Order: sequence, then structure tokens, then C-alpha cells
Amino acid sequence: MDGILTGKTIVIMGVANKRSIAWGCTNALIEQGARVILTYQNDRIKESLQRFVPEDIDMVECDVAEDSNIELAFQKIGDKYGKIDGVIHAIAFADKDTLTNGVLNTEKEGYDLAQNISAYSLIAVTRYAKPYLNNPASIITLTYFGSIRAIPNYNMMGIAKASLESSVRYLAQELGGDGIRVNAISAGAVKTLAVTGIKGHSELLKMSKGFTVDNISVTIEEIGNVAAFLMSDLSTGMTGDTLFVDKGVHLM
Repeated sequence: MDGILTGKTIVIMGVANKRSIAWGCTNALIEQGARVILTYQNDRIKESLQRFVPEDIDMVECDVAEDSNIELAFQKIGDKYGKIDGVIHAIAFADKDTLTNGVLNTEKEGYDLAQNISAYSLIAVTRYAKPYLNNPASIITLTYFGSIRAIPNYNMMGIAKASLESSVRYLAQELGGDGIRVNAISAGAVKTLAVTGIKGHSELLKMSKGFTVDNISVTIEEIGNVAAFLMSDLSTGMTGDTLFVDKGVHLM
């Protein structure tokens, strides 16, 4: 039986390992019939992905630190696949000092790096993906509750995520006439590689679980299911939104 994404080709950026939210999205999209293309930052990440990613899933190098890399990656995807139906942007980064030293001690270099990789990259990805996107098409990014609340130790990443969410709204308004919708998923705290880089992440995970409505943390599979819906034509009436997929933590 066909799924809600049968016949669609989706680019997923940011799979780091089997525990990453992007991998949960990948599996959910495949289960709904999508053909997925993964991007990876460098050879080290590629080697790691090859340990668990099936051979029939295509992978394209794309380090979003430079616009030229993004442009080239989507040119390669376009040359091979023609049009695509969407992009999942699951990329964020802040260096250790910037992430752990508090907002007051954030230096310009660290601020710029976090904003560049975590927020600006969505704009650049959208720009270079646009010529290859069908109408309708969907772009989603991943954010976190720390964008609107001061979460202990989330620091600069909260500021970067706030910028990311604002970018979603402006891109959605600008691209609506092209049939491209842009949304964000505000995912609950999950023990991913990114979360383990936060000081006191164990306490953060415990706190987040305690604020869920059923005292059970959200899973990458549940987050992936919402991503599959947003990638499908069932969501064509939604754009510029941030959807909380956190088992009610944002209600606290």
C-alpha cells in the first residue's frame, strides 16, 4: 500500500548517528514511501554513516559552512534526480566554549559561528534548493524550546534557534507564491549527540521528561512521523509554523 510520501524525493541534512532526530525522520519518510537523499559534512561523517545507512540510499557531501558547498551539493542532486519535493534541515553547531561559558561571555567569533551554522544555513539551503523544488514542496528545520525560554545551559544555542525560527517565518512568507512551505519542528529533549554537548544534559533530559504529560520522553520516531506529515501534501495548508513535538513540555 502506498504511503503519504510515495513518489516524493526528499533531501535530509544532518544525520549524525542512529540516535539523531534526522535519522528518525529518515526512517519515517521511507516508511511512508519517500526516496531519501542524505547529505554529510565530511569524509569522517560519511564513513560513520556507511556503517548503518542502507546502500540504496544516496549520500551527497555538503558542509554548510560555505555557500559554495551548498550550491554544489544541490547542483549534483538536481543533475541526478531532477526535481525534488522537500528538504529537512537538521543542522546546528556551537563550539564548546561558546556553548558552556554562558551568554555574557559569548565572543563575536563564537556568536557568528553558531548563527552561521545553526540559522543562516537554513536560508542558504533554501536558496540553493529552490531551483530544484517542485510545486508544492516542503522545507522543515529542527528547533528547540530554548528559543523562547531561558533553558539552563542552552545559552547561545537558544539565541541561534530564535533566529532560526524567525527565518522560518520570513522564508515562508517569501516563498509562498512558489508553492514552497517552510515550517519548524520544536522537538523535545532527546539524548542525541547535540544534547550531550550541553553542560548538565542529564539533568536537562530528566527535567524535560518530568514535564511531559505522560512522564515518557518523546522519541525520534514520533518526531519523524510529524516530519513525514509536514513533508506530505496533507500539510499544504500549513506554513511559517513551529510545531511542538515534545509530549507537552512546552505547556509547563
